[in-house]
Amino acid sequence: MLATSVENLEPFAPVTPDHLLGQLNLDSTLADLTLFDFHIEVTCPGSELAKALSENPLLPGAILTESGKFVGMISRRRFLEHLSRPYGLELFSRRPLKALHNFTKLEPLTFPSYLPIGMAARQSLGRSPEFLYEPIVVEMEPDLYRLLDVHQLLIAQSQIYELTTQRLQEQTRSHTIQTEKMASLGRMVAGIAHEIKNPVNCISGNMGFLANYCQDLLELVSVYEEEVETPSKRIAETIENIDLDFLRKDLPKLVQSLVVSSDRLTKIVGGLQNFSHLDETARKPADLHECLDSTLLILNNQIKYDIELVKNYGDLPLVDCYSGQLSQVFMNLLGNAIDALLERKEKESRNLNKNSNWMPQLAIATELINREDQSAVIIRIADNGMGIPTQIQQRIFETFFTTKPVGKGTGLGLAISNEIVRDKHKGQLNLNSEEGMGTEFEIILPLDRKPEIDFRLDKE
Repeated sequence: MLATSVENLEPFAPVTPDHLLGQLNLDSTLADLTLFDFHIEVTCPGSELAKALSENPLLPGAILTESGKFVGMISRRRFLEHLSRPYGLELFSRRPLKALHNFTKLEPLTFPSYLPIGMAARQSLGRSPEFLYEPIVVEMEPDLYRLLDVHQLLIAQSQIYELTTQRLQEQTRSHTIQTEKMASLGRMVAGIAHEIKNPVNCISGNMGFLANYCQDLLELVSVYEEEVETPSKRIAETIENIDLDFLRKDLPKLVQSLVVSSDRLTKIVGGLQNFSHLDETARKPADLHECLDSTLLILNNQIKYDIELVKNYGDLPLVDCYSGQLSQVFMNLLGNAIDALLERKEKESRNLNKNSNWMPQLAIATELINREDQSAVIIRIADNGMGIPTQIQQRIFETFFTTKPVGKGTGLGLAISNEIVRDKHKGQLNLNSEEGMGTEFEIILPLDRKPEIDFRLDKE
């Protein structure tokens, strides 16, 4: 008699690519495929297996058991091949299957059910040609086995490949759209900055004249006071109404504040223009400290009230680079650092321990490294936020990977930054983070464009 579980034998509907496509994803495993649950005791005659294969034409083979324990597998192809040999029908149809199993001595390929489809397909295709189309035994759990048709595995692998191709195309489209958006943003910012620059230059250029005119008028008032010993009633009333003594003290301060503000506005416009150079076609010498400061000016509103900014700039030469693209990198890294600090600040404010001495700090340091074979500029941007968990640090530069809530992160910032540093500038973008302590990003830009040198070796 058959020792078999036949509940999954009917119906054996073929699994089509379209059917698989609706069920599979890039993380699908063998457990997601249709598996054959057919067991037969090795004490049964071969005719019983022949009957089962005849009644179920899609059955790829049988799992062999002895006293209910798994002992092996025999495929449809190999079973029928032995029956078709001279005297094979007489030898194996009436004898127990154990005789045929001992004769073939085939060790089946066995995979755990949690093995990804792509990995299983690669290992299956690595078999020798004579065993290439043998079914695969899938271990669902200890002492529980199913049978997988290798043809179905290859169909599933083709669908995984198609899904992977679709995902890559989507990522490429998203990356292209993001790049185009950034280029459009750069052109828009450049246009706005250009329009603002003219009135800003007018204000800034005339502030010196305004300060001189105010000083001259105050000197004229002083001369009038010296020459006119007894002012008229109207002059006395006017002096009292405008509070002349206060005006003399406050007007220079007011003019000086306007001078400082116009100078700051000029720098902000310059920063916007520098940041807008996203579609540069050639490298140009640039002052990286100016790029950093321009980016900080744009982000100043997020920093000035809540975060201590520490700058430790070294003596850097002008760097041959795409300054607008590096400004984008600085914007991404500084923006992420600010988000991490504000997130920890919010958690600290909810913490019942009010004696915490933690204060949000953003540190920027630059240095020049000179070696016999190569020189490089290093920019480090560090925060003392929550840090990045070790288990996800390897994925931090992946496209579309983000730890931010939905709506706050696209997963493109670090991926694009990594591409700009590594591909456009032949440099390195390194991550150093400790959970609970903070995160540091290190940008290494070789001055002579030799990417094979790893400057991290010099950090000891």
